Amino acid sequence: MRRSLVIASVLIGLMAPLALAQQLYSHPNVDYTFEIPSPTWKAIQQPEAAQEHPEFVYGDRLDGYLTIRKEIVEAGTTASQLAERDQVKLRCLPGFVEGKEEAFNGRLDGVTVSYEFVRTGKPMLGRTYYLQVDPRTIYALRFTGLRDKLSRIRNQTDLIARTFKIK
Repeated sequence: MRRSLVIASVLIGLMAPLALAQQLYSHPNVDYTFEIPSPTWKAIQQPEAAQEHPEFVYGDRLDGYLTIRKEIVEAGTTASQLAERDQVKLRCLPGFVEGKEEAFNGRLDGVTVSYEFVRTGKPMLGRTYYLQVDPRTIYALRFTGLRDKLSRIRNQTDLIARTFKIK
């Protein structure tokens, strides 16, 4: 009995910092919320009248950079179709290597697309989550960073996208 209590106390002690590390992002100028999984994520640009897209970094811009955009599309356009259209634009990036598209499920469903490119001679990774709100609205959560560093925080980028929801 006493041993079980000790084990339970240790588990609670280990899990409490993880639960406390997550915080909810919300801003009066946006119509969504999502969980920020680590205090390393910092907002560097808050939405204002002139700049309506928030931007975040994971420590340093090269370690992880996130921008969120609301895309208004023609009725019936799917997240996959928007992803294909964006891939055409990304092909002009130096060293662009197209990745695969995968279905994504969270509070909002959609697709995610990964791609590689080169910036200042360094291998970079891009990962965009296209989350469908309704037939005319898709949110694009665009993450970029050094290939090895962004790959290491994939669980965090997934959590941000998975918890993204409309207020």
